[in-house]
Amino acid sequence: MGTRRTYENLGQFIAALEAAGELVRVKERVSPVLEITEIADRMSKLPGGGKALLFENVEGSAMPLLINAYGSHRRMALALGVSDLKEIADQIEGLLHMAPPESMMDKVAMLGTLFEVAKFPPRKTGGAAPCQEVVHTGDAVDLFALPVLKCWPDDAGRFITFPLVFTQSLDGRRNLGMYRMQLFDKKTTGMHWHIHKDGAHNFHDYKRAGKRMEVAVAIGTDPVVTYAATAPMPRGIDELLLAGLIRKKPVTLAKCKTIDMWVPAEAEIIIEGYVDPAEEFRLEGPFGDHTGYYSLADYYPAFHVTAVTHRRNPVYFTTIVGKPPMEDCYMGRATSDIFLPMLRTVSPEVKDMDLPWEGVFHNCVIVSMEKRFPAAAHRLMNAMWGAGQMSFAKMILAVDEGVDVHDHRSVFRLLMDNFDISEDLFYSEGALDVLDHSSPLPMRGSKLGIDATSRLHGESPRRAPGLKPVDDAAIASAVKAAGGLAHCVPENNGRNRALIVSIDKKLARQGQAAGANLLAGPAGTMVNIVAVVDKEIDPKDLSTVMWKVFNNTDPRRDFIRREGTLIIDATKKMPAEGHMREWPDDLAMPPAIKEKVEPLWLKIKPA
Repeated sequence: MGTRRTYENLGQFIAALEAAGELVRVKERVSPVLEITEIADRMSKLPGGGKALLFENVEGSAMPLLINAYGSHRRMALALGVSDLKEIADQIEGLLHMAPPESMMDKVAMLGTLFEVAKFPPRKTGGAAPCQEVVHTGDAVDLFALPVLKCWPDDAGRFITFPLVFTQSLDGRRNLGMYRMQLFDKKTTGMHWHIHKDGAHNFHDYKRAGKRMEVAVAIGTDPVVTYAATAPMPRGIDELLLAGLIRKKPVTLAKCKTIDMWVPAEAEIIIEGYVDPAEEFRLEGPFGDHTGYYSLADYYPAFHVTAVTHRRNPVYFTTIVGKPPMEDCYMGRATSDIFLPMLRTVSPEVKDMDLPWEGVFHNCVIVSMEKRFPAAAHRLMNAMWGAGQMSFAKMILAVDEGVDVHDHRSVFRLLMDNFDISEDLFYSEGALDVLDHSSPLPMRGSKLGIDATSRLHGESPRRAPGLKPVDDAAIASAVKAAGGLAHCVPENNGRNRALIVSIDKKLARQGQAAGANLLAGPAGTMVNIVAVVDKEIDPKDLSTVMWKVFNNTDPRRDFIRREGTLIIDATKKMPAEGHMREWPDDLAMPPAIKEKVEPLWLKIKPA
């Protein structure tokens, strides 16, 4: 294990970003209510993720604000102190596959490795901590002194979006998670932990025991510790061990002032307090989430603040989420790369994996595999649906080893050439992410596996649909006759062909009807797949189309197979279609905010 660049604190990382030409300082006065979101959203959607932004003059707060710091492959690697994220994946894989020692030299080598790993656990300090240079307790606590963002116009308020939430189990095991926190007043926030998160598990244990649970929140730690809070670690494993392993240096901890917990001593800001399971839950949200939609309001515990401590000149570290690509997309890609070795311990046939941005992490997984026997792809999909966070994946596409799963255009072409609608769609049922809005029931619904691997002996050969060449004029006429507003045939040379159509949906099942009409007419001789989206979507914008397909569909309901053809209904669903849940709105910024930030954007936009 060689040397690795590490940062003691966020300030050192900011200096590294600036030295690398990856930081834009914004000196003009900007509001944390919508304006910073609009600027950061534009920056994150530039090719390659744009630059990190340091807002030095935030309206209503004396603190500068850092955002989009992880928002590119280069900045993600810089944050974790490596030139290539594969270095960390290889390190983890080496630890997972250490062979039993057979000789004295093997034992010496293993002892050396274990000794180095043993140096990584967090280290407590009793000395003065930078995160406690300024201490506010009692009436001096005011969370609105922080430049907390209101991200989207229909958000219920201002949310802390990058908090490192420290909880402790009843038997003393530390957990570090990241759960958004809505500001209710100057001393109270929501604590939005989903039921499958470790923080929620700890909370429910305290509730059963009738005990109040202390909670500490760190904002603006060194970049590795912040990343570790987002990592899908097995329950009971301390995320600070992962941070130490990546840093190759222990995280130094300081004891809180008002509660019995330890937090990163080099953090910018610490919020101390508690949640009381005996209280009624409070309504939290809605909030513009990483799916690109508003997550619906629901009831969550309240976090009561007993102290806020910080550096003398702290920087508020935050992020925004919304329609991809955004900063969290690069963090998700890093996670899929780093934790691939852990997935291989369960499913060693896995060669590579990709989580397309359009699938918002939990709605689409592309996996390449070594296939040795019939139905191996189905077996792998079932295994993945039973593996930790992967259990929330809604769609899994399996391809052969050697296929570049990160080249989405090539994967799509392969799918169109190597896919039998009648045989290669595999439905299942199971848990869904709490933010999935497409299923008729919350947190559960259908799942879809797609087998695009090569056939082996014992598997029936794929059938070719025998389509005629695409006639653009005939397709356009058929779309118009079926009530479509616009269309696109993205690949017209494959064995299978997809037609994407937008419609002005006003009636239940109108999307399915439009697809059926097209496949029953002349268009059905040239295409065998029809995907239907709402009128606001440009069928030629394939990224947005796929975002709608992954997020707006319940596979068993909305992927309709008929005699070798497939209709994909990615339109909004109505109560008359059996969808009784509220359908959330897409995130959109008001034109007035866009107009207001335009002059500043033109000034700071990278050339």
